[in-house]
Parts: sequence; structure tokens; C-alpha cells
Amino acid sequence: MRNPFLQGVGGVLSADIAVPNHEQELGFYSRVLTTGPAPLWQDDLTNNQGTPVIGLGERSPEYEALPLQWMPHFQVSDVAASAARTLELGGQELFHGKCDNGESQWAVLVDPAGAAFGVIPVVVDESNSASRPDNIGCIFWLSLVVSDVSSMCEFYEQVVGWSAASADTEFGVEMRRPDGVAAAEICPMNDYNESIPSVWILSLPVDDFDESLRQVREGGGEIVKELTGAGHAVIRDPVGVYIALQAKK
Repeated sequence: MRNPFLQGVGGVLSADIAVPNHEQELGFYSRVLTTGPAPLWQDDLTNNQGTPVIGLGERSPEYEALPLQWMPHFQVSDVAASAARTLELGGQELFHGKCDNGESQWAVLVDPAGAAFGVIPVVVDESNSASRPDNIGCIFWLSLVVSDVSSMCEFYEQVVGWSAASADTEFGVEMRRPDGVAAAEICPMNDYNESIPSVWILSLPVDDFDESLRQVREGGGEIVKELTGAGHAVIRDPVGVYIALQAKK
């Protein structure tokens, strides 16, 4: 089963970014994501049940150190241990939030390939996220293109708690949570995806895929790669940030 949008170790709860030209960017994503007769997203980019899933913030001086890319927030069993392991494996720590007693609450990290992500404690949620209806916005899938798949799989195994579904890295490796649910894919850089940088690519579902692509072009974005017939496209927004759109399943 594929579902990154679940509570538990290795699950991705949300994602955010701090962007320049914030008003323009908010307008772009609002138009692109809220297409179709039954839009999956609200104009403020929360989903239709009002739950924050993606956050688009303004790039203030406080956040200038953050790379210009969407950052998923992975749930981990120990934030401090994940941050320390990141540094040991050649990554970076950009922010590390702690409470008054020194306990780690969250951290913003960068893997050795340059992909940024956040780590947070496991979220306790009494609702069953697996049974949420299909007509809301969520993070549908995550993918990362890198030059060395094996080493990056090992990095996320040790930092996030995932496990690689197979050792065959030629076509990409599905990364699974401890409960066996697939959360992401790490893919090799090749001729097909050479135009996609080593950043986490969030796939967000939309109700009207063709209209969303039209809005991308009209809004000053670019369609970088489209899988014909699959209802999937990697796009670049007006300030150069990469993300993917997925037709509602």
C-alpha cells in the first residue's frame, strides 16, 4: 500500500516552503490546485476539511537560510537522534527547535544530495487518516532523484526509519515505513529525469488535471516533465520551485 499521509514513524504529515513574491506564489498555487467541479484544496491551500497540509510562507530574513524547495515533514521516533545522524552522514542542520528543558521538538535538515526536509515527533491523532475520504487535498506521493540511490536509501533508513523495498536501484527504490506502508521513492538520475533536481518532489492531487496544467502555463510556471496518459506532471512554479501534480485517482 502506498500512503505517505499517515501518522507514525516515517509518515509525512505536512510540507511547507518560504518563498519570495509571496502574494504571486499564493495566487499561482491557488489557481493550479483548486481546479475542477470538486476542488480538493481550499484557496488558502488547506484541504477541504480545513486541515493544514501544505504551508506557503513569506521568505523573511529569518528564513533566508532555507533552500527554495518544498520541504516534507517526516515523523521520527527521536528528533535529536535524527539530527545527529544527519550530520554524521554528511548532511546539514539548518534549524533545531527545542523546548525550555532542551528536548528537541523539530529540526530542518538537508541530506547529502541537497534535499531539505523537516523531522518532527510522531503525531498522536485519534482519527484514522487511512480512512479519510478521497475528495480532500493531501500529499499523494514523494519522490527524490539522486545520483547515488544506494547511499541515499541508507541515509533515510538511518535518519527517518524507512527501509528499502528492494536492492535493485536501476529503476528506483520504494521506501517503506516500519509498518510496511510505502511512503516515498528514491530514483536514479538518468536521461529521462535529468531536468529534475535532487529535491523532494511532492505530488499533490487535483480534480481537473488538464485545467491545472493550463493554469500552470498561464500563471508563469513551466511543465518540466509529463507522463502522458498517467495524469502526472512535474512542474516548476514562477520562482523556480519544483512540485508535481497528480490527477485524482
